[in-house]
Amino acid sequence: MDSLLMNAFWSEILGTATLILLGAGVVANVVLPKTKGFNGGWLLINFGWGLGVFAGVYVAFKSGAHLNPAVTIGLFAADMPFYSVTGPGGAITATIEPTVANMFMYFGAELIGAFLGAVLAFLAYKKHFDQEAPPETKLAVFSTGPELRSYTWNFVTEMLATFVLVFFVVVSGMTPSGLGPLAVALVVVGLGASLGGPTGYAINPARDLGPRIAHAILPIKGKGSSDWSYSWVPIAGPLVGGVLAGLLGAAYS
Repeated sequence: MDSLLMNAFWSEILGTATLILLGAGVVANVVLPKTKGFNGGWLLINFGWGLGVFAGVYVAFKSGAHLNPAVTIGLFAADMPFYSVTGPGGAITATIEPTVANMFMYFGAELIGAFLGAVLAFLAYKKHFDQEAPPETKLAVFSTGPELRSYTWNFVTEMLATFVLVFFVVVSGMTPSGLGPLAVALVVVGLGASLGGPTGYAINPARDLGPRIAHAILPIKGKGSSDWSYSWVPIAGPLVGGVLAGLLGAAYS
């Protein structure tokens, strides 16, 4: 792996870990007993995730800040570079091409980062996880779950919400400068407020799978099941939505 790819690999790990630490952290603050933010509400969670994206994008500046396999596969479908290095005058001096090998490198980094971010969120709220709370409440800190379980319709919700996110990323050029990170953060807040109700809007396979693995492994008091029967929905739905967004975004652009 050359230095550009190695930098991108670590950048995606650090950026995605930042995203999940802040995102899982705001959920923990709202749902776990005896926190300062207990019962803070859905909008607080939406803004926490949006600001997590905002921070993660800046941390992952050496990779194009995908932070999300749905974004990576959307750029792949659109045949857009995963990351470009610009020199003086804005000239592109190096590029990470949208190849299958590079796509899976990004997938791996995003999953590792998501797992690590979830572990850090657990450590930050360890004493609150030790309090009595329903197992599904503790799982909600790590991964999403539907309010009304219907795998088909939950899949549709995740696909649509992710399509909106990735389509915006593709048509906006995925620019990690200027208003780029803030704009994406606000889209995430808006998606939570508008389309997040049915499933908790994973819109990111790594965001759901990495923390779900952490939930299964970590010694969480009274944690219960990791709900693996549902876990395919926040993976497959966002990936399909990302591909559709990439194809349509490329045609639209």
